[in-house]
Amino acid sequence: MTNQLLNTYFPAPRQSFFCSQCGSTIHRCIPDGDTRERDVCNNCGAIHYQNPRMVVGTIPILDNRILLCRRAIKPKYNTWTLPAGFMELGESSEECAIRETFEETGIRVKIKNLFTIIDVPKVEQLHLFYLANASNLKFDLGNESLEARFYEECEIPWKELSFHTVIITISQFFKDRRLGIFNMHHYSVNSK
Repeated sequence: MTNQLLNTYFPAPRQSFFCSQCGSTIHRCIPDGDTRERDVCNNCGAIHYQNPRMVVGTIPILDNRILLCRRAIKPKYNTWTLPAGFMELGESSEECAIRETFEETGIRVKIKNLFTIIDVPKVEQLHLFYLANASNLKFDLGNESLEARFYEECEIPWKELSFHTVIITISQFFKDRRLGIFNMHHYSVNSK
């Protein structure tokens, strides 16, 4: 993805113009006692911190196959991905993983354990993927998926996968499966 296209979807840093506390204009500066530029209100002095977005998903497993869904949204329209999405306020990462899987595929899952933690600082994100057991085969696709299906390892459409974090997670899953033990893994990537 080109930098221009990347900035279209993930502008960095995110810029605000008005204070969420009082509605006045804000400006960027390094507040006293801080080391980074922040959005600061010109009127009330509120400091608006920006934090990484959490992307949470699952590796749904059924009979040694994993579930992938084909994206119906940009970026990466019409590519395959693991079911995942942005964590909402008021929910745990496990709740997010379960919700996103169900919203995108209609499949209900039972979370097993956290599998990959992937820092993606270039787009201000942290990706978490949980191993999960799928409990049904009845798809009810949401508006973010064109298609969903379970894949054996030899069937994975590697060249059609959506994001580097998905490729890392799926590759690590099959490595761990061959070893017979699923550990938690941490990565840091500087791409989409």
